[in-house]
Amino acid sequence: MDGEITHTPRSRPDGAGIRLADIAAQAGVSEATVSRVLNGKPGVSQGTRQAVLTALDLMGYERPQRLRQRSNGLIGLVTPELDNPIFPAFAQAIEKALTQHGYTPVLCTQLPGGAPEDEFTELLIDRGVSGIVFVSGLHADTTAKMDRYARLTDRGLPIVLLDGYSGQIKAPFISPDDRAAARLAVQHLVDLGHERIGLAVGPRRFVPVIRKIEGYRQAMAQLLGATEVDELISHSLFSVEGGQAAAAQLLERGCTGIVCASDLMALGAIRACRDRGLSVPGEVSVVGFDDSPLIAFTDPPLTTVRKPIGAMASAAVATLLEEINGIPSRHIELMFQPELVVRRSTGSGPLVNR
Repeated sequence: MDGEITHTPRSRPDGAGIRLADIAAQAGVSEATVSRVLNGKPGVSQGTRQAVLTALDLMGYERPQRLRQRSNGLIGLVTPELDNPIFPAFAQAIEKALTQHGYTPVLCTQLPGGAPEDEFTELLIDRGVSGIVFVSGLHADTTAKMDRYARLTDRGLPIVLLDGYSGQIKAPFISPDDRAAARLAVQHLVDLGHERIGLAVGPRRFVPVIRKIEGYRQAMAQLLGATEVDELISHSLFSVEGGQAAAAQLLERGCTGIVCASDLMALGAIRACRDRGLSVPGEVSVVGFDDSPLIAFTDPPLTTVRKPIGAMASAAVATLLEEINGIPSRHIELMFQPELVVRRSTGSGPLVNR
């Protein structure tokens, strides 16, 4: 068939062959380049060749037999439940980076009431993984015991931890600057004329929550001279329902601007506003955090603080591979700067409207 190669993808029930155009679009190269790679011909750089093979893998196609190579090893990836779209985005970015380096990711997703993190860790060790990446795990919980990670590093297993920090764990951490994220959001709302600005966050025991509160307090004091802001901080769950509950409290306290600790919480905050007959952004402005996939298509499109997922995932994999290749683990935290993305869930506040 014209434009197709002959072998069959493993996940296509109709049995159709691979279209070169599809692979080319995914890899960002020409169809001719894809053809050269799949047929094992010279004239293609190693980076481009790997991009084509990665595209093949990500789209669920079997590699031609002559292009298959033994994996460099297994890497464990432990994430929270995938209901929050930020975690699948992290998983995909990390898996893509691992695949490009020839490693095979083993994804372990924690579900409510399911296997705990320690059980997944033992499972991965039994599978002989070369290292583990933990995303928003117990390392982010200030009430959790951190010796579980010391046991891993003591046995020489390379680990990298994302979204959370502990001085007790002698391992690399990859984090967004949560303090800066809160300051960006507050600054944006102040610039729009809001002065009664609330913060909707998750449970206070988590490191990202603690840091967002610190950034929020600093911004409120510096920009508005507000030093007593306890009543403007509402703790709930990192979910739509949690955001709705937290925002309901903040609306009762007269907030016209609400900064949320996740995009899902922000969607709940918008729901809380509408339940009270308040328009967003006409009467209340809402800012999220993460810039999760599809969040630009909500109603209204959500103003949010973007977490640099791609850069964080690349750094996590690069740091882990350094450890695997013999570079001693360092107790460092690589901090990545967030970016404010202004859409239509924020508008002029009462100071501007007066």
